[in-house]
Amino acid sequence: MGSLLRIARELMREAARDLAPTLVVVAIFQVFFIQRMPDSPAGLIGGFAAVLLGLALFVKGLDAAIFPAGETMAFDFARRGSFLWLMLFAFCISFASVAAEPALMAVAYKAEAVSGGSMGALTLRMVAALGVGLAVVVGVWRIVLGHSIGNYLIPGYLIVIALTVFSPPQLVGLAFDSGGVVASTVTAPLLTALGVGLATSIRGRNPMLDGFGLIAFGALAPMIIIQIYGIVFFVPAAAGTAVVMMPTDDQHQYAALELLFDFLIMVRNLLPIIVVVLFSSFVILRRPLADPKGLAVGMVLVAVGLFLFDEGLQVGLFPLGDEMTKGLMGDGVAMWAVYLYGFLIGFATTMAEPALIALSIKADEVSLGQLKGIWLRSLVSIGVGIGIVIGCARIIDGINIAYWLIPGYLLVLAMTKVAPRFIVPIAYDCGGVTTSTVTVPLVTALGVGLAERTPGRDPMIDGFGLIAFASLLPMIIVMSYGILASWLMSRKSAKEKTR
Repeated sequence: MGSLLRIARELMREAARDLAPTLVVVAIFQVFFIQRMPDSPAGLIGGFAAVLLGLALFVKGLDAAIFPAGETMAFDFARRGSFLWLMLFAFCISFASVAAEPALMAVAYKAEAVSGGSMGALTLRMVAALGVGLAVVVGVWRIVLGHSIGNYLIPGYLIVIALTVFSPPQLVGLAFDSGGVVASTVTAPLLTALGVGLATSIRGRNPMLDGFGLIAFGALAPMIIIQIYGIVFFVPAAAGTAVVMMPTDDQHQYAALELLFDFLIMVRNLLPIIVVVLFSSFVILRRPLADPKGLAVGMVLVAVGLFLFDEGLQVGLFPLGDEMTKGLMGDGVAMWAVYLYGFLIGFATTMAEPALIALSIKADEVSLGQLKGIWLRSLVSIGVGIGIVIGCARIIDGINIAYWLIPGYLLVLAMTKVAPRFIVPIAYDCGGVTTSTVTVPLVTALGVGLAERTPGRDPMIDGFGLIAFASLLPMIIVMSYGILASWLMSRKSAKEKTR
């Protein structure tokens, strides 16, 4: 009992440390810029407490269930040479996990509301899930063949850039934003575990060089498939079309029965993942689970953690994001305060992202401590903050988002050719896990709110895209770090040889 309490205290302390920057940023801007108390301070405090506890349980569930299950399945499929079944497993597990992503749901509902229903939430989720499933199959095949990740991602992003020219302007920012949220709270741990486990089990593969990158494939896919969908099928809603709104907190009383119903919805969202794991184990591999008790306990922790996490966001961060955006765009607030808020909230929320935490833990473990998790998270968080500032400036200036994103991704592709091989897959993966359940409500509210309150801007065309910048800048910064570190090491080695 004492050990359990000690573990619980340690988890809570780590989670509190991760969420503290967000609390500080919110408090500073409420006191010095908004200058009024939130409408429901008790709900905000309770929401943050739920987020705190949910984050702690979620991280523990990852270690107990998600990582071991993904790595074990990948190892068994590779050992038996069942690559066809491996591809099917990769497709099903990624499709199911993306369909259950809370961050994608938030963006999808916001898109349905802003577009007047012309881009349905369910359609967006299913199209994105299909694209990620197919892309992960390609990523798994790359690991099996041992090909360089650049041979796939460089042509992939060139296709994205080409499609941007022909895609409806209403869907460009949304497509890039969707690529930034598909691999987050649920999907990222599964894809990381699958890739690292597969690379570990195949002779001649390096977990550091080959194991990472599946998240990058997953993040790339929605950018392609949503733009293709837009070119072929999308019809903008007529002016004056009734807006389909996402359910708001005012419609929920959070009674005990409704809380139970919300928890069952979370379990339902996770159920396809459990079904894929059980089917793969008992029907395809024909063996019992290695640790059924550990898997069950871990999945319960993940479900409870995600439930508390989501409920806390609904009560605390979702309404707070809308309220703070309205306050910052009010009279008497300088525009530099909006930029400062964008940077600080991007940095603070990214530091608390469960998906980034999971990726950094695995990167630290696989690199044997050479790539410290805290440093990776800090670099990525700085990149997110800078990206949001650039995205806000783009909305206010009214510049076409393609004029920013196309040069940015061309720079990423150029850096891919010169960056150290070990850093490239991790950099691309970091771009796919920056924006999850914590960041999305605040960042999406900021982008749409800026577009709504800036004359001449269209919320559908201009309001989306902040997440795209928040995904792009971390890739540039992480690869820059790898290039700089490699250059410094080569200089140090050259000096030692001359002595």
